[in-house]
Amino acid sequence: MSSDQQYPYGQQQPYPEQQPYPEQQPYPHQQYQDPYQQPVYDSGATQTWEAETWDTQYQPVVHPAQPVQPAAPEAAYLPPQAAYPLPPEAPAPAPEPAAAYVPPAADGYSAPTTLGNARITDAQRARAEGRSPIIPPGMQPAGLTAALGMLFAVCAAVGPYALLVPLVLLQALTAAGWFRLNGMWPARQGIALAFAGGLAADAVLLSVGREHAPAAIIGTLGVWVLLTLVLQLRSHAGPDERMYGLMATVASAALAILATGHLAAAEDAVVIGGIAVAVTVLARALPLPGVASVVLTLLASAGAGIAGGGLTGIGAEGALLGLVAGVCALVGLRVASYDYPSRFVHLTAGVALPLTAAAPAVYLIGRALV
Repeated sequence: MSSDQQYPYGQQQPYPEQQPYPEQQPYPHQQYQDPYQQPVYDSGATQTWEAETWDTQYQPVVHPAQPVQPAAPEAAYLPPQAAYPLPPEAPAPAPEPAAAYVPPAADGYSAPTTLGNARITDAQRARAEGRSPIIPPGMQPAGLTAALGMLFAVCAAVGPYALLVPLVLLQALTAAGWFRLNGMWPARQGIALAFAGGLAADAVLLSVGREHAPAAIIGTLGVWVLLTLVLQLRSHAGPDERMYGLMATVASAALAILATGHLAAAEDAVVIGGIAVAVTVLARALPLPGVASVVLTLLASAGAGIAGGGLTGIGAEGALLGLVAGVCALVGLRVASYDYPSRFVHLTAGVALPLTAAAPAVYLIGRALV
């Protein structure tokens, strides 16, 4: 017989009645028990938890944290010592004497220094130290000027449009060099405006012809002065800076437009003037004493004028044109050498100003001779 048949569902035989556990008697002297102590299992007795329990009603009081100071090491007992007077203070070291003045090298340049007033210019420092602020461009700019002058002579013999190529280069060097010579850099707007004035004068002269050259040059110069004045009035710079910018831009534009005189002059006059300027700057760059250098330079310019006159058919009358062009070239070199110029000034204004300054002489004397 199966269990299901002997005990039908719902009429199972009850479990036998269990005997109650005997009551435990408390210990007469119950001691504190460690809460981490493992409970003891007693066979035949109910397991009870004898350790402390967490009280959820208790809220501890939180005190602010106190800075923990490191415990000082136990110092050994030191017997009291007698007081002694302090030693005398050491005397302060004497200041070093100022460095003696070192004269500049033979080329006129001195070593850079970080001492002194930072607001004064190099030219003012040179004057204060007894040095001359006049530094000639040297042989390398003179060679570039001579090459440009010979290029003027060759292109002028070809035609006015061929002469336009070295003329544009001359006007760009003049505009950039004049701004840097005046200590204004970067001045891209002023340089671009002055160079644009030179290009405008070239375009007007080519459109109206050489017979109207004075009106074209002077008219372009007047328009550019007015345009420069309007642009400077719209500037947000200070009054002094606007005045410096106005004068530098007007002078640079005037020089760039004045260089157009080479395009307005006769071809033979441009040939003589280019040769004379080339010979003048090379003679001036020779290492000679001041007076001897000037005399030799003027003689060389007059001789170059005679040689140029022989090439163009003007003859010995070209000596006058060569001499005047040489004097103008010396003036341009002097201006490019003034006020302790930088190498950038020498390679721009030092190259361009001798030819630019000779443009009026080439135009006026060329008209008288040709």
